[in-house]
Amino acid sequence: MLAPLVDEEGKVEFDFEAIDAKQRYKLLGAAITPRPIAWVSTLGEHGELNAAPFSFFNAFGEDPPVLGFSILHRSATDRKDTGENVRREREFVVNLVGESNLDDMNVTAIDFPPDRSEFIEAGLVAAPSTRIRTPRIAHSPVSFECRLFDIVELGPSRSLVLGEVLTMHIVDAAVIDAQKAYIDARKLRLIGRGEPNTYVRTNDTIRLPAIALQSWTGRPV
Repeated sequence: MLAPLVDEEGKVEFDFEAIDAKQRYKLLGAAITPRPIAWVSTLGEHGELNAAPFSFFNAFGEDPPVLGFSILHRSATDRKDTGENVRREREFVVNLVGESNLDDMNVTAIDFPPDRSEFIEAGLVAAPSTRIRTPRIAHSPVSFECRLFDIVELGPSRSLVLGEVLTMHIVDAAVIDAQKAYIDARKLRLIGRGEPNTYVRTNDTIRLPAIALQSWTGRPV
């Protein structure tokens, strides 16, 4: 890699067209934090229960309600168990990771072969979904049953998987008012991904009211 430049503001400048994918991954993963973790459960070809974490993940809309996560493939013909399962079954569950699930999630990140179930290896309990065949991870604080919406090929090594949320399951302790859809996210004690091999807690929040246009008088001079 060429020596990075320093711009007029004293910031180090990285030319993403001049560095390789591994270096870009390290920079993106360290700078864009915290990132939510999609702990995705899928069904194998013969009914095997599969689970894997993905930290390039987020929500992309509410009408339709769409979640998306991206998969780094081993090769053009080996798109990892999750990618193959989603393409075949056209459904999956996005489970979120709480503090109590962090060690289990880390086990499921091991590159097990397709015939070894991460549910068994990590001691996960499967819970039945209500709208799809694929089970949820029972001890996840939040789970989203998803039907495949689209898969966007991001190049030879990555795919963006988009799913339409059919049903959401959330622990009762975090629901303030179900009729009004009020949730206390701090009670979920979710974990986010930081720089490589680091994680952050998300229950330390800052409440900042939105500013109405009619009340905005400009910044003080």
